[in-house]
Amino acid sequence: MPSFEYTGSSGTLTLTTPALLFPAISLLLLAYTNRFLVLAQLIRKLAEKERNLHQDVTARQIPLLRKRISLTKRMQVAGVLSFLLCTLSMFALFLSLELLGMILFGVSLVTLSVSLVYSLWEVTISTNALNVQLQDIEALGGERKCSERISPDEPREAS
Repeated sequence: MPSFEYTGSSGTLTLTTPALLFPAISLLLLAYTNRFLVLAQLIRKLAEKERNLHQDVTARQIPLLRKRISLTKRMQVAGVLSFLLCTLSMFALFLSLELLGMILFGVSLVTLSVSLVYSLWEVTISTNALNVQLQDIEALGGERKCSERISPDEPREAS
């Protein structure tokens, strides 16, 4: 593979530099797709639960799920855009358009960073959603303990 170099005040950029991002961006997009599929599965499961029995937890999770879907969409768009810009950067460097290649690579790095920020935000919301589930489990456990304490006493009161 030919090596095209731009030597300016910021250093050297070769065709292989943006190519180094390809595996990282590909894995990142795969992880994002996985998060999307998990969200879709969770939403379908909650929808089925809601059809069978209205639950307060489901109602509390819906706004969180909407936000998570929006963030997942944004992080996927930014990740794909980063991949596209990285590819265009390599193409520009291949055509010996060094300055354009550097600019495209820089913008690619910025969009990759934006994608990672969206991912961090989505993980934070996901953690909050799990806390909602845990609160519900704790509440159900507390109700069960109360009913267990009452049940043994009821026959004694009746006799």
